[in-house]
Amino acid sequence: MLNLNLWVPKSPKLPGRQAQSSASDTDVPRPLLRIVILNTKGGCGKSTLATNLAAYYASHDYRTALLDADPQASSLHWLQNRDGAHAAITAINGADRSLRVTRSFQMRVPPGIERLIVDTPAALDSVRLQDMTRDADAILIPVLPSDIDIHAVSRCIAELLLAGRVEQRSERVAVIANRVKKNTLVYAKLQRFLGSLGITFAATLRDTQNYVHASEWGLGIHELEAQGADQDALDWEPLVQWLEQRRVQAKAMPDDATADQTATQSPG
Repeated sequence: MLNLNLWVPKSPKLPGRQAQSSASDTDVPRPLLRIVILNTKGGCGKSTLATNLAAYYASHDYRTALLDADPQASSLHWLQNRDGAHAAITAINGADRSLRVTRSFQMRVPPGIERLIVDTPAALDSVRLQDMTRDADAILIPVLPSDIDIHAVSRCIAELLLAGRVEQRSERVAVIANRVKKNTLVYAKLQRFLGSLGITFAATLRDTQNYVHASEWGLGIHELEAQGADQDALDWEPLVQWLEQRRVQAKAMPDDATADQTATQSPG
């Protein structure tokens, strides 16, 4: 079992919206949704995606945990900066290389967690890639609008299909265009590429300093009070809607790993 590191956030005055309410400890927990942020290339915004999703769910009264499996620990550093006045997020250090990643996400989080966000390292071997994605309800792949990143994400998806044993038409995989300047040629190229994949293109996040400012305070874009932040927050709505639909689908049908296991156990 992985070690739990429950960070105590600093308490400066923050330029953010305060949490309006919090879930009661006596509430019946909602089913766990396990979200893995993945890209084998560094610098594509995995931690930005992970921290903003964690802040979104926590501020909407979901018991949320953020598992940082990256040795750089960017997500945990973000959480150290988070003010105690904002919705609490459980921190889990998943980067200890002496600990083998367990098969079940349930073994890594405290009971009652409803949304688990996993920030993965850039360089994953085939074994860790499979371990990280096996029990995921949703796998999110952020990609930047550049030729290098488009080439890199095509390799990442190929590795996910082969080493991760994820079906090509799997409904639990989605791509997010990150740090986008719209009405540019490279963004149009990225759109064409993503449209050709047969994988869900869940959201487009614009290139803005609002994410930098939010990160400095341990906030999500939905909690930041700054010019343009409200519009930036709206960019996340299609992604959140897709994720919540994944929760419904995950309850209604077995995931890829369950299907593989069933096929393996069936008599030949």
